[in-house]
Amino acid sequence: MNIPVVDLDLFTNGTPEEKREFVNILGKAYEEVGFVAVKNHGISDELIADLYKYVQGFFSLPVATKAKYEIPGLAGQRGYTSFGKEHAKGYDAPDLKEFFQFGQTVTDGDPIKDDYPDNIVVDEVPEFTPAMIKAYKGFENAGKSLLSAIAIFLNLDEKFFDTQVHNGNSILRAIYYPPITSEPLSAIRAEQHEDINLITLLVGASADGLEILTIDGQWIPVTSLPEQIVVNVGDMLQRLTNNRLKSTTHRVVNPPKEKWATPRYSIPFFLHPRMSMSLACLDSCISPANPKAYQDYTAGEYLDERLREIGLK
Repeated sequence: MNIPVVDLDLFTNGTPEEKREFVNILGKAYEEVGFVAVKNHGISDELIADLYKYVQGFFSLPVATKAKYEIPGLAGQRGYTSFGKEHAKGYDAPDLKEFFQFGQTVTDGDPIKDDYPDNIVVDEVPEFTPAMIKAYKGFENAGKSLLSAIAIFLNLDEKFFDTQVHNGNSILRAIYYPPITSEPLSAIRAEQHEDINLITLLVGASADGLEILTIDGQWIPVTSLPEQIVVNVGDMLQRLTNNRLKSTTHRVVNPPKEKWATPRYSIPFFLHPRMSMSLACLDSCISPANPKAYQDYTAGEYLDERLREIGLK
């Protein structure tokens, strides 16, 4: 599927006319599809290549070595989560993956630091942590620019999201789908789901498999071209906009049998706000034709509910 492509440089450095066009294209895509591909996002090809190299280095470690980075009580929010622990909301079968999560690093004295667990440092791959920190900041900066464009599209102040996502509870997740060695019980590596957060930024995975569910109920494969990242709306933003912006259902399917031996790596960045942010539907998105669809929640309350639903708490 050719999802809409936007050039982030036109928003950050373009003329007023180019900026308006970017906002309109982005907003329309999020109303109708829920996904866009973004080029000129500011995350270098060199950094992405390094990140995948060190991620592969971590997941190639022995199971017992990886297991020491799985910390009880963190609900998978920092460090390693072993194979088969997470499942999609509404499904009992576990996803065929393991993953490592890296969170916010607060460096400006913000007291919110006390709310976040420390990140887990991998001793066996010393380059892993510095690469995750650098990539985290790159994704965060790109995401903040996209949220500014979304705010303009919603007729909000351009800086509406700035204070809410500053030192937000975002997560950089490195996912490993191991090779398939026997007939799987399901054709799905990661069952259909919607993301929890505001927006998700995803660099091209190491293998195909991502599919999105269109508004007419068809599953369509999605791949991004080199030098692009795929960015989709999450449930928090859908909730905030009272369903005006769509949190698109997506899944990861197994490869054809001749490619079973091929592992798949994926590195999404889940952009979350501070846990205190209100997700109450915006007044401007409520009307007689579109009545308020959700009860008032904070981002922290909603995250806690969803982590329980997917088996991490």
